[in-house]
Amino acid sequence: MTIHGDHPFLPAEADRSPVRRFRGRLASPVGLWTSEYAGKRAGLTVSSMVVGDGDPGVVVGLIDPDSDLWETLRKAKTAVVGLLGGPHQQLADAFGYVAPAPGGPFRMLDWTETEWGPAPIGVSTWAGCRLVTEDPPEAGWSLQVQLTIEHVELLPDEVPPLVHRRGRYTVL
Repeated sequence: MTIHGDHPFLPAEADRSPVRRFRGRLASPVGLWTSEYAGKRAGLTVSSMVVGDGDPGVVVGLIDPDSDLWETLRKAKTAVVGLLGGPHQQLADAFGYVAPAPGGPFRMLDWTETEWGPAPIGVSTWAGCRLVTEDPPEAGWSLQVQLTIEHVELLPDEVPPLVHRRGRYTVL
């Protein structure tokens, strides 16, 4: 067996999508979307998202239609959107299904039960949200999921935000 410094699943340069490469050059916040329905929890790391102020405010994210999160969120109609910080890189990888999480990623952290789903303890900012439609439009290979923001928790901003750019994490 040989250990390589390269990513084992990275396509050759000529085979990479130019749109994906364009998107990868955008610095994106790293969010953790979680939901729960009938005792089943699901979560997903989401970097393709935007927040719009208004009454109500909204979060729009691009979600894999085959993900456990979408299946659960569609039934629950509620979600927690947490913003991850520097200490949460392993958590982001586990919920992004690119790193192992023995017993599942929900065992990596403590959680608070809310009316919108499980909220991660130790994350400085999260929002309790409600699904706008069970049939969101497609956006490329994803679903353009829109949530209305019903509640926001803003703790002291002592944790620097985790950002994703060009396939890597960095901290601001």
